[in-house]
Amino acid sequence: MDSPHDLVTAHTIYACVMGSHAFGLATDDSDTDRRGVFLAPTELYWRFEKPPTHVDGPAEERFSWELERFCELALRANPNVLECLHSPYVEQLTDTGRELLALRGAFLSRQAHETFARYALGQRRKLEADVRTHGAPRWKHAMHLLRLLMSCRDLLRTGELTVDVGDQREPLLAVKRGEVPWPEVEAWMARLAAAADAAADRTPLPPEPDRRRVEDFLFRARRASALRACQAHPDDQVVQGGEGVMGARQG
Repeated sequence: MDSPHDLVTAHTIYACVMGSHAFGLATDDSDTDRRGVFLAPTELYWRFEKPPTHVDGPAEERFSWELERFCELALRANPNVLECLHSPYVEQLTDTGRELLALRGAFLSRQAHETFARYALGQRRKLEADVRTHGAPRWKHAMHLLRLLMSCRDLLRTGELTVDVGDQREPLLAVKRGEVPWPEVEAWMARLAAAADAAADRTPLPPEPDRRRVEDFLFRARRASALRACQAHPDDQVVQGGEGVMGARQG
């Protein structure tokens, strides 16, 4: 089997810049975080040892998901994965990647309210623990939590996910620099959470994501990969029916 890094290098269908650069919060000392999606060749799943669901690297600050795992997480409204689909900075894109981006709306649903809120609650508890222990939170983390709460509120209000903070850049960077007292930051977080709760009652988002549409895309991507593998090995027998494609190597 190809090494995990080889899978990323040879089979990435979508790669983008995330983190502060995508959020409009980058400063001179900001790292460049890269995220991607790779499509492991279908023939690798015909073995006992399966391809990895995610890979760190090969470059620093790069993390990639295998397409099926990425879709699973997006269907669960994982905030980090959903935002990855909306980065303004796309660095690599294949035809399959374009299909994935065209499905962005299929992943969005009212479930985002619960997942974003649950993630935000966990992050806030960590900040509160820092305040109790050290007298102050990690201000960069506080900034990013505020940004996430804004994103959640606006997604529920409009039905669209936007990652760039726009005119909130300077107020958020002031939090990062520790220029806003913690009680004010806490109050800001509470207002954003309340606004998200209110928006959830009348959101245009559907109750559930469109799993069937996503599953159909994944099936077609796997089938196309299987056909390519069979065409590369002319001694294979191909059985094609209504449910898919299977290659059987002749020994």
